[in-house]
Amino acid sequence: MTRVAILGAAGYTALELIKILLRHPQVEVTALADRLEGQPHVAAVHPSLTGRLDLRLEHLSPAELAARAECVFACLPHGVSASIVPQLLDASARVVDFSADYRLADPEVFATWYNQKHPDPGRLGKVVYGLPELFRQRIVAADLVANPGCFPTSAILPLAPLLREKIIKPEGIVVDSKTGVSGAGRTPRLTTHYPECNESISAYNVGRHRHTPEIDQYLSEAAGTRIEVVFTPHLAPMDRGILTTTYSWPNGEVGEEKVLGALREFYADEPFVRVVDHLPGTKDSLGTNFCDITARMVRGRVLTISCLDNLLKGASGAAVQNFNIMYGYPETMGL
Repeated sequence: MTRVAILGAAGYTALELIKILLRHPQVEVTALADRLEGQPHVAAVHPSLTGRLDLRLEHLSPAELAARAECVFACLPHGVSASIVPQLLDASARVVDFSADYRLADPEVFATWYNQKHPDPGRLGKVVYGLPELFRQRIVAADLVANPGCFPTSAILPLAPLLREKIIKPEGIVVDSKTGVSGAGRTPRLTTHYPECNESISAYNVGRHRHTPEIDQYLSEAAGTRIEVVFTPHLAPMDRGILTTTYSWPNGEVGEEKVLGALREFYADEPFVRVVDHLPGTKDSLGTNFCDITARMVRGRVLTISCLDNLLKGASGAAVQNFNIMYGYPETMGL
């Protein structure tokens, strides 16, 4: 049995995380931390947890969190997380970090895309990226895991095997994604206000979305050469889910079956990646930790289509998958 705490417990990803951990037979949720006024009961913040967990969202220091839990899930915004994670590590807690603070290797790249200096630059490039399908062995002994972004997961999983096997060229890769509104978080804002986004789909952060360097970095590692994708996200009028279509050029004569075969072989033993023949939709993976992937050849280009639940495989489900690996539990436990 492992005692766990959740830092930043008021958000959507924290709610999904709590629901998974409550059904995990080897977990005891011992602390919830947030800065909400009045330190409310968790049921007041997340009514769906009424009668399921008797904890308050407390104002707890890193030392207090580490005293109550062996592992801390940090569901905090970028910049904030890296100011607290070092204190948790110093107090001997292991951490799964949901923010982008430890995903990138270069502090200058972080400063460019996040418009601030990194609070803990010495750790960048040394933290394990929590995408088990690519980095499982590194996750096992990690004290700090950088949970991947939802868009990067949906792009890296279909493209990395094709780049590793040199089935596609590293140049000219386009990534086009649609996401549900929950990806913007629980904090109200105009663009995610119901009358603004319902029955409308729109591109946003074109050419400057902060997941771009994350996609570039890990695809470059898979390819063994520099990758710079063109990534465009779109907000779709649905609660949750991501559908990502990638476009790339093949290396030589490549058929659809070769592409699908490479994906099937790479993910044959992976519990949460399904390579399918049909065109997947977001409802196929809704409420699950699966990423569904397929591929097509269209006018000489290789297209991959992937979908996942942005709050699960794109966040909380992946975090528990990483936790299971870190603590030696079956990877599918709770999921």
